[in-house]
Amino acid sequence: MSVIVGLVASIVLSSLSFVKAGEAAIARKSPRLGPKPSPSLKCEVPKFRIVVDVGHTPDSYGALSARNDPEFGYNFRLARLITAKLKSEGFAATRLLVTDGKARPSLFKRVGAANEGRADLFLSVHHDSVPDKLLETWEFDGAKSYFSDRFSGHSLFVSRQNPHFATSLMLARMIGKHLKEQGLNYASQYTLPVMGRYRRQLLDKDVGVYRYDGLVVLSRTRSAAVLLEAGSIINRDEEMEMNSPERQEAVAGAVAAAMREFCEKR
Repeated sequence: MSVIVGLVASIVLSSLSFVKAGEAAIARKSPRLGPKPSPSLKCEVPKFRIVVDVGHTPDSYGALSARNDPEFGYNFRLARLITAKLKSEGFAATRLLVTDGKARPSLFKRVGAANEGRADLFLSVHHDSVPDKLLETWEFDGAKSYFSDRFSGHSLFVSRQNPHFATSLMLARMIGKHLKEQGLNYASQYTLPVMGRYRRQLLDKDVGVYRYDGLVVLSRTRSAAVLLEAGSIINRDEEMEMNSPERQEAVAGAVAAAMREFCEKR
């Protein structure tokens, strides 16, 4: 964890325009005008501005895995790999966005950075857990820990409040399709009553795209925006898979393949 935080700190100091990430939060219930849309999306691969957002921050690190590792570290490693993969595919304008600070203020930092940078696509990278009521206890390395092996899989979220909802949904479907082609399954539990306030509308039952209007990073960005929960780190088996280079490569490869497909159709 100290290595990760040190690396993050160096990125913050060297890139003032892309300052570190936060956690998904629910927007205020009072009605608001949505963000002003950016121009309609065209895709010139070298110029297409993709922001790969590292979910959460060192101060607000998200979920703890079944073995007590902070989600932020998983998000950082995978987002960095996705960024490198996209650049290797010719998306030279791709940026890694890392924000600092507490959860809610960091959300608006990342939205501001993406909007000021005139992003064409905002992709927020996270790893999943479950509601507290579904957690079970076990002991790991002599410490009380929590897990839930009941659910696993990735999921994708988009917001109808985003000014490019149709494009966001199309991109999410493409990412989901390529994840499925890698043999990966999506998390189906978000449709279940047991999820309580985390229950979401399933927009694509084939590849696992959900609607989540209240996420600040999806609803307030002026570009198309997708949030990826890459897998469950509270599931003990999937946590180990998410740590493997093979799984990380599969996810990053699926994102890159989806972006190539998107640009070929524009």
